[in-house]
Amino acid sequence: MAFNIFDTYYLAGMVQEIVPAQTFFRDRYFPTNDSTDIFNADKALVEYRDGDRRMAPFVVPRAGDIPVGRIGYEVHELEPPHIMPSRLLTLDDLRKRGFGEALYANTTPAQRAQALQMQDLTDLDRRIQRREEWMAAQTMINNGCSAVAYIDNDTAGEAWDVYYYDKTGSNPALYTVAAKWTTGKAMMQDVQAMAENLLDRGLPAMDLVVGTSVGQFIQERAGTKDDPLYLLLDNRRMEWGQLNPRMAYPGVAWLGTLNFGGIPLDIYVVRETVVNESGAVTPLFPAASAMVTAPGCGHMMYARIDQMENDRQFHSFAMKRVPKFVADVEHDIRKLRLGARPLAAPHQKAPWIYAANVV
Repeated sequence: MAFNIFDTYYLAGMVQEIVPAQTFFRDRYFPTNDSTDIFNADKALVEYRDGDRRMAPFVVPRAGDIPVGRIGYEVHELEPPHIMPSRLLTLDDLRKRGFGEALYANTTPAQRAQALQMQDLTDLDRRIQRREEWMAAQTMINNGCSAVAYIDNDTAGEAWDVYYYDKTGSNPALYTVAAKWTTGKAMMQDVQAMAENLLDRGLPAMDLVVGTSVGQFIQERAGTKDDPLYLLLDNRRMEWGQLNPRMAYPGVAWLGTLNFGGIPLDIYVVRETVVNESGAVTPLFPAASAMVTAPGCGHMMYARIDQMENDRQFHSFAMKRVPKFVADVEHDIRKLRLGARPLAAPHQKAPWIYAANVV
């Protein structure tokens, strides 16, 4: 029995063969558990709870036990947005030499069509990954995410947003510095306060994520004699941290580890950029911002996609990526679409503390 290489499940298998690009915010802070984070429903069930530091009580001998209450949690049913980039394949595409193809290659149009199909799936998947990375970063920066859904390349449609706090009140994940950092001491005090905010609520604090301007500030202060940060690193008798920059993720450098009042934090400098809808290159993380958090503080969830198949019936697919192939025989055009419905959500309330304009 011959395989239909345009069948949705066959195309989905091809997508799974694509080696995923490594991303920082999505992979480190919003990993996906395939057994619990992919929903066969139009909406995703988001659960998050407070941290807890309460202790078990002492009891009088022979008095029995003392019941303790469960930690409260919130459940929200949210509708993930649709992401559906597509790529057309025309006869003109089949006549052109492909990128990297030999100048006088004896490639038939059918062979070129198969090669382009895999290239197009890979490119569409990379674009979705960049959108997921943007969504993860925005969720941490704003304790929520908002976007505009487009009807086509030029026409904006409905607005979509989700926030993980009551918008009528204050944002519990936002920290405001008293003054911009001019010395290492000011930075050390604020970062320690941000980390203690998490620890006091029973949440881990392991990473300090900063923009490029803050990363440059840390390196300058560490190299300035008499600055508290320089003196801290120059102590030969105690190990307070180290700065040894290296690339950790594409567009993200690990600057080193510093001890903030007894709280060691790995410092990551985000240099990655994305191209927004207007074509402008924008930083993924603001240059003058800082954030304290921990790996695995959230998860990337996916809702199902419903679409009509070649049998002219509607089918539902609960997968990270859902491909679709459409042929326009009259105009000799094929369209390949790759869909996803991701949602970045925290595991606990405000598991990150974000500060803007610190330098």
